Amino acid sequence: MDKFIYKKSAGITALSASLSEFQYAKHSHEEYALGVTLRGVQQYHLDGSFQSSYQNGVMLFHPEQVHDGRSQDKTGIDYVMVYIKPALFLELVGKKDVVKFSSPVVYHRELEQSLLNLAHAVFSGKDEALCSELLLNLADHFSHIEMSSASRKSDMLINKAKEMIYFSLDGVLRLDEISTELGMSKYQFIRAFKADTGISPYRFFLNSKVEHAKRLIEKNKDIYAAVTACGFVDLSHLNRHFKNVYGTTALEYISNISSSQNIRK
Repeated sequence: MDKFIYKKSAGITALSASLSEFQYAKHSHEEYALGVTLRGVQQYHLDGSFQSSYQNGVMLFHPEQVHDGRSQDKTGIDYVMVYIKPALFLELVGKKDVVKFSSPVVYHRELEQSLLNLAHAVFSGKDEALCSELLLNLADHFSHIEMSSASRKSDMLINKAKEMIYFSLDGVLRLDEISTELGMSKYQFIRAFKADTGISPYRFFLNSKVEHAKRLIEKNKDIYAAVTACGFVDLSHLNRHFKNVYGTTALEYISNISSSQNIRK
């Protein structure tokens, strides 16, 4: 049975997941996503290549890195992830600009164990102070992981398109308006955007709406306000797209991370 459990502490989100049938749609996260494969073989497309993380593999994703995900076969996979906001991760590893990882999967026993220790502390409800110490210990192991600057001379037009998309998250994606503003035909824009980001403008738009909804839900604990603010037709519409990215519905997600708080339903 597919299972996804999320918890938050010390400014990070932890995920414990088991899946056999479920497959993630192409998506990306605003945070650094770091995980350990506990059982089975996890497979995903990343930056034009096909990756496999075997047992004890440590998976490393930098912000906005597009990927999907599934189990290699019906026997399924178990894994844990932690999601760390870019500013916090960069502070911990002593970097100023966003960095990317040279290897998407590494087999590093100390890094693996520090990730598992942190995830266990979050799921066990340990004091936030302890979780913060374990987070710092995790960061120390990244001195042995090869990283490079993620900044590149990305097309300024694509960056402008992203800004226009962010400003339209409460409505619908108007490709004609964006492409006209950029001086392209609609189809030129779609091709250029996908070549730059690895994802279509529409998929990027949906992914951004889901990420924005998640932030609002975490902040306000109001599911229906997030539905309205992010331009979803109804709760089922939000849940469908939320599940593609997080493996669980928006309501299940906020119930996981705020089970002790009163959630407006």
